[in-house]
Amino acid sequence: MCGIAGFVSARELDLDAAVRAMTGVIRHRGPDDEGVWIDPQAGVALGHRRLSIVDLSPGGHQPMVSASGRYILVYNGEIYNHQALRRDLETAGAAPGWRGHSDTEVMLAAIEHWGIEPTLKRLNGMFAFALWDRHDRSLTFARDRMGEKPLYYGVHGDTLLFGSELKALTAHPAFRPEIDREALGDFMRLGYVPAPASIWRGIRKLPPASWMTVAIDRLDRLDPVRFWDIADAARRGTAAPRTAGPDLTDDLESLLSDAVRLRMEADVPLGAFLSGGIDSSLVASLMQANASSPVRTFSIGFDDPAFNEAEHAKAVAAHLGTSHTELYVGMDAARDLLPALPEIWDEPFADSSQIPMFLVSRLAREHVTVALSGDGGDELFGGYNRHVTGARIWSRAASLPAPVRQLAGRALSHKLTGSLAEKAAGLLPGNRRMAGIAARLPKVGAVIGARSPMDFYGRLISQWQDEPLVPGARAALSLPEPPPFADFRDTMMFLDMTTYLPDDILVKVDRAGMGASLEGRVPLLDHRVVDFAWQVPLEAKIRDGRGKMILREILDRHVPRSLIERPKAGFAIPVGRWLAGPLRPWVEALIDPRRIAAEGYLDGALVADVWRRFLAGDVQLETRLWCILMFQAWLERQTPAAGARHAG
Repeated sequence: MCGIAGFVSARELDLDAAVRAMTGVIRHRGPDDEGVWIDPQAGVALGHRRLSIVDLSPGGHQPMVSASGRYILVYNGEIYNHQALRRDLETAGAAPGWRGHSDTEVMLAAIEHWGIEPTLKRLNGMFAFALWDRHDRSLTFARDRMGEKPLYYGVHGDTLLFGSELKALTAHPAFRPEIDREALGDFMRLGYVPAPASIWRGIRKLPPASWMTVAIDRLDRLDPVRFWDIADAARRGTAAPRTAGPDLTDDLESLLSDAVRLRMEADVPLGAFLSGGIDSSLVASLMQANASSPVRTFSIGFDDPAFNEAEHAKAVAAHLGTSHTELYVGMDAARDLLPALPEIWDEPFADSSQIPMFLVSRLAREHVTVALSGDGGDELFGGYNRHVTGARIWSRAASLPAPVRQLAGRALSHKLTGSLAEKAAGLLPGNRRMAGIAARLPKVGAVIGARSPMDFYGRLISQWQDEPLVPGARAALSLPEPPPFADFRDTMMFLDMTTYLPDDILVKVDRAGMGASLEGRVPLLDHRVVDFAWQVPLEAKIRDGRGKMILREILDRHVPRSLIERPKAGFAIPVGRWLAGPLRPWVEALIDPRRIAAEGYLDGALVADVWRRFLAGDVQLETRLWCILMFQAWLERQTPAAGARHAG
């Protein structure tokens, strides 16, 4: 796990100083070592910050030159099947005379022997890399299948910039800051900036499962291509689903166990995040089953019992026999993290679970260097409420004439106050209640008037609907085109896997972990598991009003159901209570009308209306307000020089 940065430039500048400035600002991603490789004649500079995980010796140092001297690689991530690839290369007579046992060296040897795209298709891991080809005078970028590792790139003037985080690119003298209003509009809807855009105009995110080669004399040719397509996996799996039953469950458990085992290889201490929920408990269970000694597990608890999951994690850890560490955090400590959020996440990011995620990462880093997480289970196996109740709502709403739906939607979304929403939530059966349900009920009114299933999904995931909060931004949300599934639940899971998972969940995991110099590994996103998940029939995922049923069945073999079964709560913190209480001065400084008007990015009247209604008890506005505040806090952290050039 590391950080990479670099550039190709025709301008006159100190290449070494420029690339070291880029890697210096991402030192947290790799505090153990740094390296630079420069070709002054080509104007190429590659930089690397290393968090040593596999092969702690100088044999794992980067940038790394291939055995022939043709390729130079800077790489962030882990290739979990590198030992198998090493054996394949040796069998093929392509072993270069190994200098160490790092996966970086194996990747370079594989590229020299098989070529870039065939190598990418063989890799099982998380990765983002830049590869300089001395022979062709070209730079190749690639990113892993599910988008676990980030890679930003863009051309500013006569310079191609790239890096693991935006701050590395902004540190280069060629960078010209200009906020992308379309990206800002999407951020306000979603709470994250969706790929391939970034908050900065002219800087893109390389899409997951993509690679791209750029010739240094044609920097305008930036055309990523896919080496793997999740849509193909989805089409194949849903066209020929497997039969639900014990054999299917056995096969998935065996595959998950192997994915976990592969991710337990490290030359440093490792552990797991444990919340006590289905996914993290399953990962911890399989880790312990693959270990010869107690696995280290970590959880964060909050003093407020309404937001505390630590007791559940402690009970699961006790049953499994893990070496468990928990830390109870007062709300003051969590609030103290707020000023650091824009620096850690690097572009506007408004998933408030980023706070406990960073806190548990920081806790784990005191004891280990690698931590496995259970992320991905909801997207792959139907774990979100929208997969269960959302599909049911749309099915019923679609049977009504559009004018009737729109009228009902306006009635339902009419400014429910907190007390009214709580009373409405109380009418639900006990087994369908969940944390924060009162705040979610008004969303029904916003979505049932949708024109199509895709419009329904877009409205369901959007914090803002048609309000012009960002003047000049497009009104509609752009979503990828899914395959023509027969069941709307598959459509939602596909869209979650290709948007929310890489652009929110995995960004959260990467930045929180790297902010604490901790490597996070996600076994449920092994591409073999993703392929398998599409072969699992819906009745094995969603049944009796609950999702992730097949994962529950596997977990039942390791942990008593009584320790797991409870309403889904998420990784929540009391943001609304903070904003209306102790953080009110901070909020009002960030959204001061004069400040909003001077900056020119947001509609001041809409911002003021949200704040007024929120203080009056409009519970549905908490997430909208958090999006506004996370952008304003991010904007405040930009340099004065950049701020002066932000118009655009």
